Amino acid sequence: MKRPKTVPIFYRNAASLLTTAPEIECVGGQSSGEVEFVLYSLDDGLWLGVGSDHTDRKAETIAVTLSKQMCAKPVGPQLWRYDEVKPHWDKLKLRSFVSGEGVARRLYQEGPVTNMRSPEELIQLYTGGGSLPPGTAMFCGTFAVHGGISYSGNFEMELEDPVLGRKLLHRYHVIELPDEG
Repeated sequence: MKRPKTVPIFYRNAASLLTTAPEIECVGGQSSGEVEFVLYSLDDGLWLGVGSDHTDRKAETIAVTLSKQMCAKPVGPQLWRYDEVKPHWDKLKLRSFVSGEGVARRLYQEGPVTNMRSPEELIQLYTGGGSLPPGTAMFCGTFAVHGGISYSGNFEMELEDPVLGRKLLHRYHVIELPDEG
């Protein structure tokens, strides 16, 4: 796989790929989720959610931009105002879990959001110094996985705020469509 032209790199995706559905459909059995915090710029300010940059790993070996467009991007249906968590940003944690037929639920990814660039830095790099345009959703990076890439059928993700005692949760099931070549 080729290295990105820049770090960070901002892959644009079709807005129609965002979904809160409990199931997504992917061609073949080589796609997987990646937990990320997601920023939403809405008319009333900046909001924070949890999402999965679900990606076709086979296509990723050919072209990352193409692979990012091939899968739905599951996101949790609930959001927090960014201003509510900004004072304790360094306490927020992301986690994901995988499971599937014959595969027990296991921790897949875990770490503090501070392992990624800050929302302000990402927005500045993306916009060149302006604010995130209203109506924009920005996935903000992910961590390495525990135990290698998993192509299991179930993906769970959470963003934990231990200071306010709450979590954003979402889970989805991957329906594998046949790859007819």
